Amino acid sequence: MAEEIEIVDLEAYSKEGRPVPKDKKYRIKIDREVYVVEKECMTGRELLTLAGKKPPEKYQLNMKLKGGKVEPISLDEKVCFTKSGVEKFMTLPLDQTEGQVTRKQFDLLDEDVEFLESLGLPWETLSESTGRWILIHAYPVCEGYNAEKLTVAVKIEPGYPRTQLDMAYFFPALSRSDGQAIGATSVQQIESKSYQRWSRHRTRQNPWREGIDNLSTHMSLVSYWFKQEFEKKPNAVPA
Repeated sequence: MAEEIEIVDLEAYSKEGRPVPKDKKYRIKIDREVYVVEKECMTGRELLTLAGKKPPEKYQLNMKLKGGKVEPISLDEKVCFTKSGVEKFMTLPLDQTEGQVTRKQFDLLDEDVEFLESLGLPWETLSESTGRWILIHAYPVCEGYNAEKLTVAVKIEPGYPRTQLDMAYFFPALSRSDGQAIGATSVQQIESKSYQRWSRHRTRQNPWREGIDNLSTHMSLVSYWFKQEFEKKPNAVPA
Protein backbone atom coordinates (compact mmCIF):
# COMPACT_ATOMS: atom_id res chain seq x y z
CA MET A 1 0.00 0.00 0.00
CA ALA A 2 1.43 3.36 -1.06
CA GLU A 3 2.33 5.72 1.76
CA GLU A 4 0.03 8.75 1.94
CA ILE A 5 1.85 12.01 1.25
CA GLU A 6 1.69 14.57 4.06
CA ILE A 7 -0.15 17.83 3.35
CA VAL A 8 1.80 20.84 4.60
CA ASP A 9 -0.18 23.96 5.57
CA LEU A 10 1.99 26.74 4.19
CA GLU A 11 0.47 29.57 6.24
CA ALA A 12 0.70 27.65 9.52
CA TYR A 13 4.33 26.68 8.93
CA SER A 14 5.24 30.26 8.09
CA LYS A 15 3.55 31.76 11.16
CA GLU A 16 5.24 29.18 13.39
CA GLY A 17 8.62 29.83 11.79
CA ARG A 18 9.06 26.20 10.76
CA PRO A 19 11.03 25.22 7.64
CA VAL A 20 8.75 23.86 4.90
CA PRO A 21 9.79 20.30 3.88
CA LYS A 22 10.25 19.17 0.28
CA ASP A 23 8.43 16.39 -1.56
CA LYS A 24 5.04 16.99 0.11
CA LYS A 25 1.61 18.21 -0.88
CA TYR A 26 1.05 21.86 -0.03
CA ARG A 27 -2.04 23.62 1.28
CA ILE A 28 -1.89 27.18 -0.06
CA LYS A 29 -4.26 30.13 0.26
CA ILE A 30 -5.06 32.48 -2.63
CA ASP A 31 -7.22 35.38 -1.46
CA ARG A 32 -9.65 33.56 0.87
CA GLU A 33 -9.73 30.21 -0.90
CA VAL A 34 -7.60 27.21 0.05
CA TYR A 35 -6.07 24.80 -2.48
CA VAL A 36 -3.98 21.62 -2.13
CA VAL A 37 -1.25 21.25 -4.76
CA GLU A 38 1.29 18.52 -5.37
CA LYS A 39 3.90 20.75 -7.02
CA GLU A 40 6.66 22.24 -4.92
CA CYS A 41 6.97 25.24 -7.27
CA MET A 42 4.44 27.03 -9.48
CA THR A 43 4.56 30.09 -11.72
CA GLY A 44 2.45 33.18 -11.16
CA ARG A 45 0.44 32.22 -14.24
CA GLU A 46 -0.27 28.74 -12.82
CA LEU A 47 -1.37 30.16 -9.46
CA LEU A 48 -3.72 32.68 -11.08
CA THR A 49 -5.20 29.96 -13.28
CA LEU A 50 -5.66 27.72 -10.23
CA ALA A 51 -7.61 30.53 -8.57
CA GLY A 52 -9.83 30.94 -11.63
CA LYS A 53 -8.39 34.32 -12.58
CA LYS A 54 -8.70 34.24 -16.37
CA PRO A 55 -7.08 35.49 -18.41
CA PRO A 56 -4.17 35.72 -15.95
CA GLU A 57 -2.76 38.68 -17.88
CA LYS A 58 -5.53 40.80 -16.39
CA TYR A 59 -4.47 40.11 -12.79
CA GLN A 60 -1.57 40.96 -10.50
CA LEU A 61 -0.42 38.23 -8.11
CA ASN A 62 1.12 39.25 -4.78
CA MET A 63 2.86 36.98 -2.29
CA LYS A 64 2.63 37.75 1.42
CA LEU A 65 5.59 36.79 3.59
CA LYS A 66 5.87 36.41 7.34
CA GLY A 67 6.07 39.83 8.97
CA GLY A 68 3.68 41.44 6.50
CA LYS A 69 6.02 42.03 3.55
CA VAL A 70 4.22 41.74 0.19
CA GLU A 71 6.07 40.92 -3.05
CA PRO A 72 4.60 41.07 -6.58
CA ILE A 73 4.94 37.87 -8.63
CA SER A 74 5.15 38.13 -12.42
CA LEU A 75 3.31 35.67 -14.64
CA ASP A 76 6.34 33.59 -15.56
CA GLU A 77 8.11 33.91 -12.21
CA LYS A 78 8.41 30.63 -10.33
CA VAL A 79 7.47 30.51 -6.64
CA CYS A 80 8.71 27.61 -4.51
CA PHE A 81 6.59 26.94 -1.44
CA THR A 82 9.67 25.77 0.46
CA LYS A 83 10.97 29.36 0.40
CA SER A 84 11.22 30.67 3.95
CA GLY A 85 8.31 32.76 5.18
CA VAL A 86 5.76 32.28 2.37
CA GLU A 87 2.28 32.68 3.92
CA LYS A 88 -0.33 33.23 1.21
CA PHE A 89 -1.12 34.83 -2.14
CA MET A 90 -3.41 37.70 -3.10
CA THR A 91 -4.80 38.72 -6.48
CA LEU A 92 -5.69 42.16 -7.82
CA PRO A 93 -7.59 42.78 -11.09
CA LEU A 94 -5.78 45.07 -13.50
CA ASP A 95 -8.93 46.56 -14.98
CA GLN A 96 -8.47 50.21 -14.08
CA THR A 97 -9.20 52.52 -16.98
CA GLU A 98 -6.41 54.63 -18.44
CA GLY A 99 -5.80 57.73 -16.42
CA GLN A 100 -7.57 56.44 -13.30
CA VAL A 101 -5.61 57.28 -10.18
CA THR A 102 -6.10 55.53 -6.85
CA ARG A 103 -4.73 57.69 -4.09
CA LYS A 104 -2.84 56.24 -1.14
CA GLN A 105 -2.43 59.23 1.17
CA PHE A 106 -1.76 57.27 4.37
CA ASP A 107 -0.68 53.73 5.22
CA LEU A 108 -2.97 51.00 6.50
CA LEU A 109 -2.46 47.90 8.62
CA ASP A 110 -1.20 44.93 6.60
CA GLU A 111 -4.35 42.99 7.46
CA ASP A 112 -6.54 45.82 6.16
CA VAL A 113 -4.56 46.04 2.90
CA GLU A 114 -4.88 42.27 2.51
CA PHE A 115 -8.65 42.48 3.02
CA LEU A 116 -9.05 45.35 0.54
CA GLU A 117 -7.01 43.59 -2.12
CA SER A 118 -9.04 40.40 -1.61
CA LEU A 119 -12.20 42.32 -2.61
CA GLY A 120 -10.88 42.94 -6.10
CA LEU A 121 -12.31 46.48 -6.00
CA PRO A 122 -10.60 49.87 -6.43
CA TRP A 123 -9.84 51.51 -3.08
CA GLU A 124 -8.11 54.64 -1.83
CA THR A 125 -6.93 56.30 1.35
CA LEU A 126 -7.71 60.01 1.61
CA SER A 127 -6.58 62.61 4.15
CA GLU A 128 -8.51 65.88 4.28
CA SER A 129 -9.90 68.41 6.72
CA THR A 130 -12.83 66.13 7.63
CA GLY A 131 -10.50 63.29 8.65
CA ARG A 132 -8.77 60.22 7.26
CA TRP A 133 -10.93 58.02 5.05
CA ILE A 134 -10.81 54.67 3.30
CA LEU A 135 -12.86 54.78 0.10
CA ILE A 136 -13.98 51.45 -1.41
CA HIS A 137 -15.42 51.89 -4.89
CA ALA A 138 -18.03 49.71 -6.67
CA TYR A 139 -18.99 48.03 -3.39
CA PRO A 140 -22.05 45.77 -3.95
CA VAL A 141 -25.41 46.50 -2.34
CA CYS A 142 -28.19 43.92 -1.87
CA GLU A 143 -31.48 44.16 -3.76
CA GLY A 144 -34.11 46.67 -2.75
CA TYR A 145 -32.15 49.90 -3.16
CA ASN A 146 -31.72 52.52 -5.88
CA ALA A 147 -28.14 51.36 -6.58
CA GLU A 148 -26.41 48.04 -7.10
CA LYS A 149 -22.94 49.42 -6.34
CA LEU A 150 -21.60 52.51 -4.62
CA THR A 151 -18.59 54.01 -2.89
CA VAL A 152 -18.31 53.22 0.82
CA ALA A 153 -16.28 55.58 3.00
CA VAL A 154 -14.98 54.44 6.40
CA LYS A 155 -13.49 57.01 8.76
CA ILE A 156 -10.22 56.02 10.47
CA GLU A 157 -10.19 57.62 13.90
CA PRO A 158 -6.94 58.41 15.77
CA GLY A 159 -5.83 55.38 17.78
CA TYR A 160 -7.22 52.76 15.39
CA PRO A 161 -7.10 49.73 15.75
CA ARG A 162 -7.49 50.30 19.49
CA THR A 163 -10.16 52.85 18.61
CA GLN A 164 -13.17 51.30 16.92
CA LEU A 165 -14.44 51.82 13.40
CA ASP A 166 -17.95 53.24 13.50
CA MET A 167 -20.76 53.92 11.01
CA ALA A 168 -20.40 54.06 7.21
CA TYR A 169 -20.82 56.70 4.52
CA PHE A 170 -22.23 56.10 1.03
CA PHE A 171 -22.05 57.84 -2.34
CA PRO A 172 -24.44 58.11 -4.01
CA ALA A 173 -27.01 58.29 -1.23
CA LEU A 174 -29.15 55.17 -0.88
CA SER A 175 -32.93 55.07 -0.96
CA ARG A 176 -35.32 52.15 -0.79
CA SER A 177 -37.03 51.07 -4.00
CA ASP A 178 -40.33 50.70 -2.14
CA GLY A 179 -40.27 54.35 -1.07
CA GLN A 180 -39.94 53.74 2.66
CA ALA A 181 -37.57 56.10 4.47
CA ILE A 182 -34.21 54.91 5.81
CA GLY A 183 -33.79 56.03 9.41
CA ALA A 184 -30.82 57.63 11.18
CA THR A 185 -29.09 59.10 8.14
CA SER A 186 -27.45 62.47 7.56
CA VAL A 187 -25.10 64.20 5.14
CA GLN A 188 -21.30 64.19 5.38
CA GLN A 189 -19.08 66.16 3.01
CA ILE A 190 -16.04 64.20 1.80
CA GLU A 191 -13.84 65.77 -0.92
CA SER A 192 -16.71 68.13 -1.90
CA LYS A 193 -19.20 65.27 -2.36
CA SER A 194 -22.30 64.72 -0.25
CA TYR A 195 -22.03 61.25 1.27
CA GLN A 196 -24.93 59.69 3.17
CA ARG A 197 -23.99 58.78 6.73
CA TRP A 198 -25.70 55.77 8.29
CA SER A 199 -25.59 56.11 12.08
CA ARG A 200 -25.24 52.46 13.01
CA HIS A 201 -23.27 51.58 16.14
CA ARG A 202 -22.08 48.58 18.09
CA THR A 203 -23.97 47.69 21.25
CA ARG A 204 -22.77 46.83 24.74
CA GLN A 205 -23.46 43.22 23.88
CA ASN A 206 -21.32 43.51 20.73
CA PRO A 207 -18.43 45.85 21.58
CA TRP A 208 -15.31 46.51 19.54
CA ARG A 209 -12.77 43.71 20.21
CA GLU A 210 -9.24 45.05 20.14
CA GLY A 211 -6.93 42.59 18.40
CA ILE A 212 -9.85 40.85 16.65
CA ASP A 213 -11.94 43.50 14.93
CA ASN A 214 -10.59 45.42 11.96
CA LEU A 215 -11.73 46.75 8.59
CA SER A 216 -12.85 43.30 7.37
CA THR A 217 -15.16 42.69 10.35
CA HIS A 218 -16.50 46.25 10.11
CA MET A 219 -17.33 45.82 6.42
CA SER A 220 -19.12 42.58 7.27
CA LEU A 221 -21.34 44.68 9.53
CA VAL A 222 -21.87 47.23 6.76
CA SER A 223 -23.10 44.49 4.39
CA TYR A 224 -25.36 43.23 7.18
CA TRP A 225 -26.81 46.74 7.67
CA PHE A 226 -27.99 46.74 4.05
CA LYS A 227 -30.03 43.58 4.74
CA GLN A 228 -31.02 44.56 8.29
CA GLU A 229 -32.84 47.61 6.92
CA PHE A 230 -35.39 45.27 5.31
CA GLU A 231 -35.59 43.09 8.41
CA LYS A 232 -36.61 46.12 10.49
CA LYS A 233 -39.06 47.37 7.86
CA PRO A 234 -40.01 44.70 5.28
CA ASN A 235 -40.66 45.70 1.68
CA ALA A 236 -43.92 47.57 1.30
CA VAL A 237 -46.45 45.50 -0.65
CA PRO A 238 -48.41 47.57 -3.21
CA ALA A 239 -52.16 47.67 -2.52
